Amino acid sequence: MSELVVGPRRYRIAGIADLVTSRMPYTIRILLENLLRHRDRIPRSHLEAVLEWGSERSFATAVDLRPARVFLHDTNGVPLLADIAAMRDVAERADAINPRIPAALVVDHSVIAEVFGTSAAFERNVDVEYERNAERYRFLRWAQASMRNLDVVPPGKGIMHQVNLERLAQVVMTDGDWAYPDFCLGTDSHTTMVNGLGVLGWGIGGIDAEAAMLGEAVTMLLPPVVGVRLTGALPVGATATDLVLTITELLRAHGVVGTFVEFHGEGVRRLALPDRATIANMSPEFGSTCAYFPIDEETIRYLRFTGRPAEQVALVEAYAKAQKLWHQPDSVADYTEVVELDLGSVLPSLAGPRRPQDRITLSAAASALDAELASEGRVGDEHGVVGIAAITSCTNTSNPRLMVTAALLARNAVERGLTSKPWVKTTLSPGSRVVTDYLDAAGLSPFLQELGFHLTGYGCMTCIGASGPLVDELQEAVRDKGVTAVSVLSGNRNFAGRINPDTRLNYLASPPLVVAYALAGTMRTDLTREPVGHSPDGTPVFLSDLWPTADEVTEVIDSVLTPEMFTQAYRAVYTGDARWENLGQADGGRFAWDPASTYLRRPPFADGPVTHPVPDIEGARVLVMLGDSTTTDHISPAGAIPVDSPAGRYLTDRGVGRFAFNTYASRRGNHEVMVRGAFANVQLRNQLVPGVEGGYTLSLAEDGQVRTVYDAAMAYRDAGVPLVVLGGAQYGTGSSRDWAAKGPALLGVRAVLAESFERIHRANLIGLGVLPLQYRPGENARTLGLTGREMITIRGLASMEVASTITVQADEREFHVVVRLDTTREQQIYRSGGILKLVSQRLAATI
Repeated sequence: MSELVVGPRRYRIAGIADLVTSRMPYTIRILLENLLRHRDRIPRSHLEAVLEWGSERSFATAVDLRPARVFLHDTNGVPLLADIAAMRDVAERADAINPRIPAALVVDHSVIAEVFGTSAAFERNVDVEYERNAERYRFLRWAQASMRNLDVVPPGKGIMHQVNLERLAQVVMTDGDWAYPDFCLGTDSHTTMVNGLGVLGWGIGGIDAEAAMLGEAVTMLLPPVVGVRLTGALPVGATATDLVLTITELLRAHGVVGTFVEFHGEGVRRLALPDRATIANMSPEFGSTCAYFPIDEETIRYLRFTGRPAEQVALVEAYAKAQKLWHQPDSVADYTEVVELDLGSVLPSLAGPRRPQDRITLSAAASALDAELASEGRVGDEHGVVGIAAITSCTNTSNPRLMVTAALLARNAVERGLTSKPWVKTTLSPGSRVVTDYLDAAGLSPFLQELGFHLTGYGCMTCIGASGPLVDELQEAVRDKGVTAVSVLSGNRNFAGRINPDTRLNYLASPPLVVAYALAGTMRTDLTREPVGHSPDGTPVFLSDLWPTADEVTEVIDSVLTPEMFTQAYRAVYTGDARWENLGQADGGRFAWDPASTYLRRPPFADGPVTHPVPDIEGARVLVMLGDSTTTDHISPAGAIPVDSPAGRYLTDRGVGRFAFNTYASRRGNHEVMVRGAFANVQLRNQLVPGVEGGYTLSLAEDGQVRTVYDAAMAYRDAGVPLVVLGGAQYGTGSSRDWAAKGPALLGVRAVLAESFERIHRANLIGLGVLPLQYRPGENARTLGLTGREMITIRGLASMEVASTITVQADEREFHVVVRLDTTREQQIYRSGGILKLVSQRLAATI
């Protein structure tokens, strides 16, 4: 141990300066510090592997990491805290079950853009939010009052990652006389946004987060580190959004799944910290575990700019320099691979219509849309209308340059007499109150409002599918006449069926381009060549006529944005408004479950004995057979709950009116609703029922009838038949939704066979006792001749080893698959029936 003196304070630190070399990546240095500080709780081989990082042996070594804090949002946080409440029910002393490390939950995923285009939108949406979620929010107030080490940021404060970036993240944390890196793991995959601030962190599943909160280590194989060398500078007219879409396309094509990404090169110094945060936010979209920018002068400038205390800023700089975590731009690490990007090559872009990595230059957007429509046999001028234009998501609303550019473009449009088209749903849902404060101070808010971009709420909203209904006339045209509507949003994801059930095609774009498409009203307008609209006298107005100069944007930012604005916005970050304070809260160490509740039911995941040895899977049937890039949006229920769905019928049977259905996200605390929504995405394509979209499958327990996935699973359960899922490559991409594993587990799925797995989803499957199995290289369901109608048997589960190969029998055919239990801890979790059973056993032994 070493000592660090900062002003009048002395801190103990786990000194790594003498252990690292200039060639070690900064992310690996942070892992080294973590292991060194906890060296009495880990095998010596973990430290040795990190010191030998880059060798073949190091990449084969799993290490036990302990985050400094855990970060949650309400839709993942409510079921997570419900699991802890359920553990308290069976514990001898309820008050002994608490988070062992600091945890913060931000309520930002429940507000819906129901009302828009009016100055009353914000208040009316928040009123509806509380009407629908009061029960969940009272539960959160109980948890905050009864659990130590848990803070809750009430609704209306902002989006979790922007709140983290602007206020909660400390970069260097203290505990007593100890100082150490702010190593943050969160239940949302975009936790990586804080990498832009020099904080190492990434998304983990809610199951792993729960275990980490309760004192368990997070185990991972030491990763390769891909260095991204940035050179040059962004050209005039290119935005941070264009840059991140370019990086997303580049790195997804290169292949960085399971790696750390670290940015270096002269171009990094030309990126303001909000630009870095925009890039880091999109790490899950290019597939990496994290996307890290080391601490440097820009980090310190941003901490001061956002009103962090002077003593905290001084600690960050002193600690980073003492621990060799301060970026030295002239020294380059021995990265596993290096990818290069000239910032000067970035062009104005969008991404879509279904994946963030599918970048399209703005000049090609209209023709690409026409090609997409033609491929689906959709021809005619009515197709391609913009149904939603949403300035949303922490990804881009955390970036003042992007927001001011959008507002100035709106001002210029209004002054030219332009208006948004009446069929476009225009929404503004920023990730921080600071955004509306500086837009108000600059006098720019009225221009956005003139175009319909009134404040609808401070939450994720459209980016997570809480977009509300379209304009009535367009919604009718979509549903009754088959018109293809699109959405344009400044978000980070546009997976099929995610944004809105009535927008078939969805495109990611910068905030100013969102405004431009609201003016145009259609994606079939080429904004680089055709007018975005016409002034009242008929004069064509082009996008280039409206786009503000860089100097104009800088002048606005410099004139209104101050540290005091951030300090004021976050002065009472854990105090809610009158609605929150008037909710009341339950008392006591054990939560009083209401058997009539349709929001909160006591979860079953830690119940039941652990079965040793693990039983084989015999005579299983395929529940669904899916293709490549199946996302957690396809697997886990999200968005609105259809009336005629199994979940909708469940709610109706319990007297819940249609308007009160709320979203699947808001009902994640009720496993009865959620299990009925598993594999129910409206655009799910199950190869067992070709030509059918949605949550349907072939029920071989009922003579091959086509049934909903839930109904088929229940028929299999009644017949005592276990289930498996067949998937393709990149199975489980997208959000870190624990319900993408919980839902299948409750349906009776015992194993998933796929070509490859996204990291977080694979961990979630293991955490629920579902076995991930990977086809050998060059093999998949097609090459093996699988139809999904076979009877599947998987034996040898009790004796399988880490990353071993086992045999699968499908009718008369046999083939080998790789067991994707990559570490001994994952093997232990699986053999315990899931991580919650494992943690419950350990807690019971210590209380």
